[in-house]
Amino acid sequence: MGNSSEEGVARPARPKRADARRNKETLLDAAAAVFVTAGVDAPVRDIAARAGVGMGTIYRHFPTRADLIIAVYRHQVDACAEAGPALLSAAPTPHAALGQWIDLFVDFLVTKHGLAAVLQSDNSGFDTLHAYFLDRLVPVCTQLLEAAASTGEIRTDVDAYALMRGVGNLCIGADSDPRYDARQLVALLIAGLRRPQ
Repeated sequence: MGNSSEEGVARPARPKRADARRNKETLLDAAAAVFVTAGVDAPVRDIAARAGVGMGTIYRHFPTRADLIIAVYRHQVDACAEAGPALLSAAPTPHAALGQWIDLFVDFLVTKHGLAAVLQSDNSGFDTLHAYFLDRLVPVCTQLLEAAASTGEIRTDVDAYALMRGVGNLCIGADSDPRYDARQLVALLIAGLRRPQ
């Protein structure tokens, strides 16, 4: 009897966890979208409204703004990392997959703006996030580059970390000048990886 009672308690917890995870992901997606349009200092009520939750729900999951920003950052790093293999299997060529992934990476970099200012007082927190970013994304970019190089589509001397830094540097001007099109410049960079015919 004790066993069936324990099983009865364990079963409802699983769907609840899945629902809670989905709700948290919805909240993080909403926060990321608000950060893109209004910056990381956007009012929490705007994030709550976009996510369709009360402000208490946000504060229950993320007691401080820094907690929310860090969670958005990690969530987007994870989404970008998981997209790489999916794009590689679905795209017509590895070079096309690389281009699509780099577009996602550019979108990620846009939502990252403002993070450093929020974490200025916590350098170890920023260092941890930067290490997480590198650990998750450099291997994915490497996989995409190696796949495109193995088919002869691109040069073989391209380093993933250097490419990602280059993309990041091209994205810097997007904050201050509405005429600056980082995605167009990044597309030129990716096109330039092609092997000369």
